[in-house]
Amino acid sequence: MADKISRERKKELEQLDPFQENLLKMMGYVKEFKKQLILIGGAIVLVALVFSGIMYSFQKAENTAGILVTETLKKYAEINDPEKGYLETEADFKMIFSEYANTNAGKLAKVKFAKICYEASKFDQSYQYYKESLQIFKNNELIKNFILASLGHVCISRKEFDEAKDYFLKIENGKTDLLKDEAKFSLAILDEVSGNTAESKKMYEKIVTEHEDSMYLSIAKSKIQEMN
Repeated sequence: MADKISRERKKELEQLDPFQENLLKMMGYVKEFKKQLILIGGAIVLVALVFSGIMYSFQKAENTAGILVTETLKKYAEINDPEKGYLETEADFKMIFSEYANTNAGKLAKVKFAKICYEASKFDQSYQYYKESLQIFKNNELIKNFILASLGHVCISRKEFDEAKDYFLKIENGKTDLLKDEAKFSLAILDEVSGNTAESKKMYEKIVTEHEDSMYLSIAKSKIQEMN
């Protein structure tokens, strides 16, 4: 009886459990498709190397663009003359726009050059670059508000007051509070100039009640007193 149990136990032990069976199957597949697996493995390594090379190239371009933008802005600051500074840096910025358009530094350079154009009274060019920048940063609420405000001021300089008002209203009705006090102040001025004193006063009052730390607070209070 014991001998019978021993033989059955031995037979049972000799049988493969599911894990062992699957392992052997896997080893069989590896042996059978060894060449294909080597090729697949090589392809994966190649893709990883290519991806790594692309990322390195992007980072290098980003670093180079950052250095070029910094050097160009430094040159502009040292000239200390808006008109001459614009003339001396225009070619540098256009090269950056052309060669490094896909880098963050290159994209921000367009915003910076739009400001340089504005300071040099090149309002049409400033408008063009701010509009292009608005499209680039349309999903970045903070930068977008800065560009909207800048476009508003450019439009005022171009005497396009209705369009300027539209840009400031976009800030006023936007998601973030950044530059909302400036937008309200600009809207108040535009309404005041156009003779809409009631709306102008409302905007000044909003500055007083909603923006206690605003740089426009004292002016707004003074304006409200004048209108009473």
